[in-house]
Amino acid sequence: MPSLTIGNLQVPLPIIQGGMGVRVSRSGLAAAVANEGGIGVIATPGIGRFEDSPKSQFTDINETALRKEIRTARAKMKAGALGVNIMVALADYDNLVKTSVEENIDVIISGAGLPLNLPELAKGKDTKLIPVVSSARTLNIICKRWKHHFNRLPDAVVVEGPLAGGHLGYSYDDLAPDSHVNLDDILTEVIECANAFTPHIPVIAAGGIFDGADIAHYLARGAAGVQMATRFVCTTECDVHENFKQAYINAKLEDIVIIKSPVGLPGKVIRNAFVDKINAGLTVPFQCHYKCLKSCDPRTAPYCIARVLAYAAEGRLDESFAFAGTNAWKCTKIIPVKELIQTLKAEYAAATQNCRVGS
Repeated sequence: MPSLTIGNLQVPLPIIQGGMGVRVSRSGLAAAVANEGGIGVIATPGIGRFEDSPKSQFTDINETALRKEIRTARAKMKAGALGVNIMVALADYDNLVKTSVEENIDVIISGAGLPLNLPELAKGKDTKLIPVVSSARTLNIICKRWKHHFNRLPDAVVVEGPLAGGHLGYSYDDLAPDSHVNLDDILTEVIECANAFTPHIPVIAAGGIFDGADIAHYLARGAAGVQMATRFVCTTECDVHENFKQAYINAKLEDIVIIKSPVGLPGKVIRNAFVDKINAGLTVPFQCHYKCLKSCDPRTAPYCIARVLAYAAEGRLDESFAFAGTNAWKCTKIIPVKELIQTLKAEYAAATQNCRVGS
């Protein structure tokens, strides 16, 4: 595989491990991916165990947890690069960005909203700033804003297609089985937009990328690299509970479904008894001490998404659900990150060899 170059940052593999919250991808997974030559990513949503704490402690708990995860990952790393994924929708977004910069993080990946002021929050450090977009229009808005106000452009951009897991920046119609929205078309448009700026912005393809053949496909279409999340759940080093991983192993294609999240976005999950209950109108009363997401209204939310996802990370799937990408059902076993990377390399080599023979 080719290396991935983002400004003056170069990593041996064109693979970014996607950030998965709540508490799914932390220091263990991120360090393991980095040590194999990729960019390991710590997800910041729900990184601190704040569920039963008063609002006054919410920011401090997350900040302390983030510093600990970054430092723990650094202590385990011998190669690669370390990133964090920080959702714009988080109530303590500004503080999480500033904390990451203070800890000399290599990369900040930011989506779930427009990170219009990210350069201001990260100024003074050589941290690479990578927004997540689902359209060329969104990238163009971000680039023009950053160029006008901060005289800089994104160091790279992640374009996420509709096959990704978790909260998605698409309408329900776009996610329907008969939808014509697909990553290939969006990638082409985003690359065209990225190349219109000087210097050109590297584009990272994401959403449904599962094996080495997928990596070969998107690199051939002009992507500088790929972001993969779902495939890394079923690894030994993934920080989530084994019950969460087993949900992936047990899932069938028809179990990957879309739900309406309390935060107002579609969410892609693995169907279970709890999902059936909430789709049937189940409400789980709760008191919100912190309002962790800007877009959530605790007065009308049928359940607390933060608490449900925290339960999922703890393996309590009778009271929660696992976020997952469309291809989660393809996971068949739990393996070390090293073995997964070796498998991806072999699949990539086979795919590129077949292309050469075919041509």
